[in-house]
Amino acid sequence: MTSEASSRSCRARIGMPRRLAREEDSTILIDMVPIAKNEDSYGSTASTSQLNGHQEAAGRMGSPSKPRVDFVLVWEEDLKLGEQQDSTIRDKTDTHAAWRETFLENLRAAGLCVDQRTMQDGPGTVHYILLSAPWAVLCYYAEDLRLKLPLQELPNQASNWSAGLLAWLGIPNILQEDVPGVPPEYYSCQFKLSKLSRFLGSDNQDTFFTSTKRHQILFAILAKTPYGHEKKGLFGIDQLLAEGVFTAAFPLHDGPFRTPLEGTQASGLTQRQILFQYWARWHKWYKCQPLDHVRSYFGEKVALYFAWLGFYTGWLLPAAAVGTLVFLVGCFMVFSDVPTQELCSSADNFEMCPLCLDCPFWLLSSSCSLVQASRLFDHGGTVFFSMFMALWAVLLLEHWKRMSATLAYRWGCSDYEDIEERPRPQFAASAPMTALNPITGEDEPYFPERSRLRRVLAGSVVVVMMVAVVIMCLVSIILYRAIMAILMSRLNNTVLAAWASRIASFTGSVVNLVFILILSKIYMALAHILTRWEMHRTQTKFEDAFTLKVFIFQFVNFYSSPIYIAFFKGRFVGYPGNYHTLFGVRNEECAAGGCLIELAQELLVIMVGKQIINNVQEILVPKLQSWWQKFRLRSKKRKARPREAAGQEPWEADYELLPCEGLFQEYLEMVLQFGFVTIFVAACPLAPLFALLNNWVEIRLDARKFVCQHRRPVAERAQDIGIWSHILAGIAHLAVVSNAFLLAFTSDFLPRAYYRGTRAGDLHGFVNFTLASAPPAFAAAHNRTCRYQAFREDDGQYSPTYWNLLAIRLAFVIVFEHVVFSISRVLDLLIPDIPESVEVKVKREYYLAKQALAENEALSGTNGAKDTRFLGLEKSLGSQLTTPGVGQASPVPSEVTGVTSSR
Repeated sequence: MTSEASSRSCRARIGMPRRLAREEDSTILIDMVPIAKNEDSYGSTASTSQLNGHQEAAGRMGSPSKPRVDFVLVWEEDLKLGEQQDSTIRDKTDTHAAWRETFLENLRAAGLCVDQRTMQDGPGTVHYILLSAPWAVLCYYAEDLRLKLPLQELPNQASNWSAGLLAWLGIPNILQEDVPGVPPEYYSCQFKLSKLSRFLGSDNQDTFFTSTKRHQILFAILAKTPYGHEKKGLFGIDQLLAEGVFTAAFPLHDGPFRTPLEGTQASGLTQRQILFQYWARWHKWYKCQPLDHVRSYFGEKVALYFAWLGFYTGWLLPAAAVGTLVFLVGCFMVFSDVPTQELCSSADNFEMCPLCLDCPFWLLSSSCSLVQASRLFDHGGTVFFSMFMALWAVLLLEHWKRMSATLAYRWGCSDYEDIEERPRPQFAASAPMTALNPITGEDEPYFPERSRLRRVLAGSVVVVMMVAVVIMCLVSIILYRAIMAILMSRLNNTVLAAWASRIASFTGSVVNLVFILILSKIYMALAHILTRWEMHRTQTKFEDAFTLKVFIFQFVNFYSSPIYIAFFKGRFVGYPGNYHTLFGVRNEECAAGGCLIELAQELLVIMVGKQIINNVQEILVPKLQSWWQKFRLRSKKRKARPREAAGQEPWEADYELLPCEGLFQEYLEMVLQFGFVTIFVAACPLAPLFALLNNWVEIRLDARKFVCQHRRPVAERAQDIGIWSHILAGIAHLAVVSNAFLLAFTSDFLPRAYYRGTRAGDLHGFVNFTLASAPPAFAAAHNRTCRYQAFREDDGQYSPTYWNLLAIRLAFVIVFEHVVFSISRVLDLLIPDIPESVEVKVKREYYLAKQALAENEALSGTNGAKDTRFLGLEKSLGSQLTTPGVGQASPVPSEVTGVTSSR
């Protein structure tokens, strides 16, 4: 049997709490004001009569046209289980109940309306707390949080250079699509209640604060409201969720994402339905993303991620086209390459030395297929493609800077990190002192930089230790490959013996991928603990520090094996009769096709394998989790079929969705992919193509997750993509060095060029040129001679050819790096980071903001006659708008709530 109970309260509370002594519990003292319950509406603001008649002081300009819910808190209770609990669990349950009640009371003290709904379904009970903020509370916190609100509407400034080019050429643009309900653009500035009439739409309280602004205000209150002693960390909704006091906290979606009727007009669609119809559907894979709609519904942080993902995917198109062309050139060159033909037709001319102590001698011609495969990637076109990709990465980042600056301006967050962003509640609660903010002039919580530096250095030691663990795993994989190659070579099967090195390498790549996924999970939790301990002031700084730690680890985790194959494998082998060993096992050497083809295989296994695993997880895991959530919440009578939407409240429908887990994993996946595409592109020209195909799927997959499968996240503001842009720039510079060394030391490009210039222009005899003969002592011990790949004399010493090639290789690295870096620097100077048009618009916006907020006696007198109901609130704000106490929500002045302080 399902029953529903509702308990609603929208009690006005006092504003300024008294600061208690350090040892006291920092709760807010309140005056209890009895409010008549209204069971017919949920989460609405209290009427002016309910606020003890303080209609004018509350700033009410008219009640909303319909009640609305700004935020939902949920907790579950198992009544049957509660009867069987022991004393310890019962004490914990009672503690959670006390914390929950204190938290809700303090939310009422902050001026929020709290409406409780209880859904009982058999032995289980689900409690929904519906929160909403009255108009005056929204005004107060909008100023306290330095929210930007519109001053003057602008024409839509969204531009696309490709669309303009196609229009100029008269070519239809199939990528563009007219999406209804385009959000308007504005000049904006920080909200000031005393200048309310200067802001657009201030005469309509229902629409003045958008849903995303309301969510930001509510979440700011929830994040700082205490439920116990502040210094013990007993504050904020995040801590309550971690403790299990609440099971979920989320803003509501704008109704269902599917339209009730297929013929529904575009004008009648909600924002969520528009995003589903024009963005999250699979058949929209080739359409441009409606970024303004995404930003309007999910906030700037989510919109910037999709802007970056779409921008990066678009730039992958030319890289994939050129890479595919280079690969096709390699396909045609396989059958016309003279050294490859010589090797495949050599029969028993080249008998090779054993690959291990007890392995047999083998014929070089048996590796014909491997050498042919290596020629697909290792040819002259690879040099051109490596230089192309280095310049491609530089141009991509330079143009992204311009696009990021344009979006930040258009979305009103150009100065978010410097001016608008407030200290993290966790930082404010733990900071030992306060200091004056030199930019805002406000007294804010402060943590000494010297102390933070010591903590960062201590955390760095832990990071180094985890990197050492990854290197140990790499060494174990190296030993595994060597031992596996030996075991496979000892088999009587000729085919398996010839492919022993390749089989060992492939299975080692799979084992390496398993190690990567396991270690990643462990380190993520450790990095989060270290970052919290370092005491970063703002959420942006916290996320940047966390991102850097995890990326350093993941870089070593994902790239250690490819780096080993590219630059170390086969370099320290020795020669017959004097082989070098590691822990008693002979060092690995490159197969007949060279290490480049093995590197390409490693890249495809890790990069493509990880992409397939991630996409399968993102498709199947959410479906399974969503099914289980619905199965668990719905009654036994209805668990065989979905509940009808008409019989389900919106907060119940949203609670059945999955919690939003943020963007970190999405960014990490794309940045690691960017590294594979650029750092090792000389070994695998097809990497951009695989990345492009994956990203086309990734965009719509992520869009469906946000629109259809996940609860609506709190709209977060962001100025850019954070430290990820610096990481991408570092990868682009590393890619130049990496590809230079790949071409010089791993590829056959320079040995072929040297042979062509000094021996034979048609490369006849090149295979024999690259092979050395075993020393006489080794040949005498085995009664036969053999060959091995190296530039050595008969006594095992390096030949003059080796030293000549070494000088050429080093010179090539220097020239390649200097040419690419010089061109990159010139491009950096020629392409400004911020477009000139944006700089002009920013100056114009600052001018309008200054004009709108300037003290003008004539206008103040006029506005004073119209806005007398806000005079009391302005006086209160003038004297009490200070930084809130650590760990608690900003107090609402008594003029807002209509109740005097108990002090």
